[in-house]
Amino acid sequence: MKRLLLTATALSLIAPAAFAETLVVSSWGGSFRDLIADTIAKKFTEETGVEVEFITGGTIDRLNQAKLSKDTPESDVTFTTSHIGWLYHNDGLFEELDMSKIPNAENLVEQAKISPSHIGAWAYVYTIGYLPELVPAGIDFDSWEDLWSPELEGMLAAPDFDPSHIIAVASKLEGVDIENWQDASEKLMALKPNFKAFYTNDANSQQLLSTGETAVQIMLSMNAYHMQSQGLDVQLAIPEEGAVLGVDTMGITAGTDKQELAYQFINAALDPEVQAKIAEIKKGSPVVSNVTLPEELASLPGIFTTPEQWESQTLIIPHELRAEKTAEWRQWFSENMIAGN
Repeated sequence: MKRLLLTATALSLIAPAAFAETLVVSSWGGSFRDLIADTIAKKFTEETGVEVEFITGGTIDRLNQAKLSKDTPESDVTFTTSHIGWLYHNDGLFEELDMSKIPNAENLVEQAKISPSHIGAWAYVYTIGYLPELVPAGIDFDSWEDLWSPELEGMLAAPDFDPSHIIAVASKLEGVDIENWQDASEKLMALKPNFKAFYTNDANSQQLLSTGETAVQIMLSMNAYHMQSQGLDVQLAIPEEGAVLGVDTMGITAGTDKQELAYQFINAALDPEVQAKIAEIKKGSPVVSNVTLPEELASLPGIFTTPEQWESQTLIIPHELRAEKTAEWRQWFSENMIAGN
């Protein structure tokens, strides 16, 4: 009897730890997983006592896995890009959001309201990054048009995985809607001589700049600031036409049985202190308007804290259109810009 009592007592001590409730979040790995864990998840756990677990992987890999596990979803909250989030939405992989359950969304900026089922978590830009000592005199990148300067022949790099940025820029310069981007194809082809390389990821981008192999890049602002922290003198420009806005987003996975906790997690993500910490760590823009950043952070190119900045300094590719056109754009870019370069 005594033995049974001890066993029951031991089980009662083990049970809370063994069966503690958790929220499962699907996100990228590496520094972005750490960013979410150290800011949003930390705040959420402090408020609820619920621990957060992560499923990590690439953007498209996780989308494909979500489709395969649609009937038995593996996560409760999903982070993805704004345009891929539309693919989740269109495939019924996200719950439609009840914004009344996200009080902090009252201060969400318009540019972070992406669809009925996914909203922004932070923002950044793809813009012109360059090494000042290697750029010819007289080129200041006040306009995207400067990328086409003959003096930059063989000096430019861009991502091989997403040509949407330069397609949007060429369309803007040619005065055509991005839906009619093919009317800007000659403009795009005219840029081909200036390309030296096409990078496959952020590490490859950093390598090309650190060795001086490319002096100018179309690059992620967050990556440029990371390179600066590593001692590389890479500068960012915000051209007069605007930098291409990127928004990483979050949605509640359709079919989750932890919907209320998922809402609490998203609300924690939009807490102004959490948003300020994200901006401090990654040098991205907060997506709520009630955040106060120190001047040295708020003044960095590509960080937007006022409605005027969001309006005048961003070039926005319609997110749903981007989701629809990405494969087409990649194929054209691969065949016409990367091939033979």
